[in-house]
Amino acid sequence: MRRAVLLITAAAVAVAPLAAQPYYNQPYAQPYPQPYPVPGQQAQGRYLDPRDVAEAQRENAAMVQELGGAETGPRAAYIDSVGHKVAAFSGVASPDQAIHFLSLNSAVENAFSVPGGYVYVTRQLMSLMDNEAELAFALGHEVGHIAANHAHAREAYARRSNAAGILGQLLGAVLGNSVFGGMISQNAQQASQLRTLSFSRDQEYQADELGERYMIEAGYDPSGAPEVLAALTRASALQARIQGRTNRQTPEWASTHPLSENRMQRALAAAQQTGRLGKGVKNRDAFLAQLEGTYVDDDPAQGVIDGPVFTHPDLKIQFRVPQGYLMSNGTTAVSISGSAGKAQFGGGRFSGPLDQYILRVFQELTGGQMQLAVPPPQRVTINGIPAAVTTARVNTRSGVVDASVVAYQWAPDRVYHFVMLTQGGYGTSPFVSMINSLRRITPAEASAIRPRVIHVVSVARGDTVQSLAERMAYRDYRLDRFLALNGFAPNTPLVPGQKVKLVIFGARRA
Repeated sequence: MRRAVLLITAAAVAVAPLAAQPYYNQPYAQPYPQPYPVPGQQAQGRYLDPRDVAEAQRENAAMVQELGGAETGPRAAYIDSVGHKVAAFSGVASPDQAIHFLSLNSAVENAFSVPGGYVYVTRQLMSLMDNEAELAFALGHEVGHIAANHAHAREAYARRSNAAGILGQLLGAVLGNSVFGGMISQNAQQASQLRTLSFSRDQEYQADELGERYMIEAGYDPSGAPEVLAALTRASALQARIQGRTNRQTPEWASTHPLSENRMQRALAAAQQTGRLGKGVKNRDAFLAQLEGTYVDDDPAQGVIDGPVFTHPDLKIQFRVPQGYLMSNGTTAVSISGSAGKAQFGGGRFSGPLDQYILRVFQELTGGQMQLAVPPPQRVTINGIPAAVTTARVNTRSGVVDASVVAYQWAPDRVYHFVMLTQGGYGTSPFVSMINSLRRITPAEASAIRPRVIHVVSVARGDTVQSLAERMAYRDYRLDRFLALNGFAPNTPLVPGQKVKLVIFGARRA
């Protein structure tokens, strides 16, 4: 709780490979015009739409807060520097002032941009990369979306989008197009709409081509493009294998552009056609130095998912989801989904009786547009915590749904709650074990929770992929995680002095 369209992911569809013709003269998919100056041509540059710029500036703070917060310090400055190197060749007027690059403290492999000139990349995506050329492509791809004005070509889709944040998506999946989903502020709704803006296949391919063009013009090795796409492919495959064991689910807003292996092959073909594959800047050592100490997976300050258990060491909260259920940790809430229903955990400061709190939750669920007959809450005590629970019956086009709320009086001025959605007649029954599992953890339990961080080591004589994998800070899939993180095969020979990435337990930020 406190938390992230991988812009460099796209719909998995097959298209013809790039034509064998000079790279810079390749045509782009219609109807998109060429929105940037062709290298060697003089151009004034395209100014971003002032309305887009104003909106992006207005919504940036809410966007950043909702997606885990912005990182600061040397790594953030490094990302900004690399971003502006590639943006300089985008054809956007005054790119140093018009385009902004931010690093997000998010556990989702993700990067995206908004038409007003903001590009966001998560620390989790950074951890998958191996050199600066890969970062240059990822940022260049996002700048390509901005330069090509892709968002406006898709704004009809955005107008149709009813995204209303995590809970709105959760409810929509169960209730269809109902009036539920007004549980976040207007700013957050607008930010969510920006995040869920989907690009077409052709737009994703064009952004890939533009990203490669920018990075080459900036002096980078074009191998960074297929390499980072390959890293994402590996990460996605590994996540699919272990998801059931980790009980972790990728948020819906981070899955609007499913990764296509064809994009990796297309990017490799384009890089080969430039004649510059293997040439240019990669800056691996400098990149790995910036990566050292980067958080991987959850930031304990936002809570940690460990198998079926969610623990927030700062709030001293822990609960366990039922077997087979998956969790997605967000900035303000944890979303839970399984075969028998969906739920969300959240809460915060509130002074007043639990009955009033529960009614407010139902009002926020309906956005004030619908009256529900909410039965008086039943008072209970759960693990020594005063609580109240009730269930309202809702008629939807998909049938009858039970919407339940259980609220916990955590402190005189603080309340936490679960919202649960199940088929009519089931009430809270699929979630009884979860409801009863919520408890306070001890200071010792809280202090035992440490972040996972990237640690770059030099291979010593006698090291193997198997021996290094044993140092990974995970209980399972250590070898698979190590191989995916470094792009190795199980039989990859290691050379003494070679630098590799490990994930170890580190110290929490002060």
